[in-house]
Amino acid sequence: MTPATETAYSTLRQQMVDWQLRDRGVVDERVLHAMMRVPRHLFAPERYRHQSYEDHPLPIAEGQTISQPYIVASMLQALEISSCNRVLEIGTGSGYVTALLAELAANVVSIERHARLADAARELLQSMGYANVKVVTGDGTKGFPEPAPYNAILVSAAALETPSALVAQLAEGGRMIIPVGREDTQQLRLIRIESGQPQIQLRELCRFVPLIEDRRS
Repeated sequence: MTPATETAYSTLRQQMVDWQLRDRGVVDERVLHAMMRVPRHLFAPERYRHQSYEDHPLPIAEGQTISQPYIVASMLQALEISSCNRVLEIGTGSGYVTALLAELAANVVSIERHARLADAARELLQSMGYANVKVVTGDGTKGFPEPAPYNAILVSAAALETPSALVAQLAEGGRMIIPVGREDTQQLRLIRIESGQPQIQLRELCRFVPLIEDRRS
């Protein structure tokens, strides 16, 4: 990539942060700085790279997508991630949101059910120097209990109902954001554990690929 191309992408990324995020109510400076630092175009397929900083999802392999920048930023802001937090991500996809989480948190575990996507994301994230990320292939509905509890869980696929296994892996005071609903009627839910009980706040309408349970396991 030439310096001129990299400069052009950097300009587009700054416009994305200013116009799509800051102007629409994303005020968490750590989230905004992370969105500025992580080059979204590196996670996009070559033929879609010219659209990397536009206000819409991008298709990737296995019928998955890189989510719309505003929705990603809104989800990250809602989670209130601090630099000492342990975070679980469900749905690695391209690894773009994983990189953003790695910028914000101490440790990130990311689960992807498609081995091809998991392998590609792991390789890219390692090449970019993210040493605080573990990408595993598995069933996201079951979470990853070994390092639990988590301070935050971000789910990048829509469930018909919130998986109980994920709620059980949240720490006291932990937050989870998850899209819930059918393909045409999804809404983000922010779940916070208070005195051992989940408290639910309804947030933006959205559209994500479905969260699929592996019934063989």
